[in-house]
Amino acid sequence: MGKQPLYRISFVQQGKVYEIYAREVSHANMMGFVEIGKPVFGEKSQVLVDPTEEKLQAEFENVERFFVPVHQVVRIDEVTKRGTARISDAEGESGKVTHLPVFNPGNRGS
Repeated sequence: MGKQPLYRISFVQQGKVYEIYAREVSHANMMGFVEIGKPVFGEKSQVLVDPTEEKLQAEFENVERFFVPVHQVVRIDEVTKRGTARISDAEGESGKVTHLPVFNPGNRGS
């Protein structure tokens, strides 16, 4: 059996950018959502402990798959090795995240 793919997914949730790693990413059966399955986190037996990754691990404990609205996804990369999962401010010093404009059919230039 071949090596399972690994994905780095960045998405915005409540003003924060979540960057996590997962084994499965696909379009969801629910229109407008990205389905993310089998999140991957570091070993609990590591000597160095990252509190941000521990917080994410606790948040996604017992989660097999979850759904993120498409307009909240910043980026999805297939990677060769896992980095550190993290949470950062969406509008912090880096300023790397720009929200896409949202179309509102009820507001036509008025």
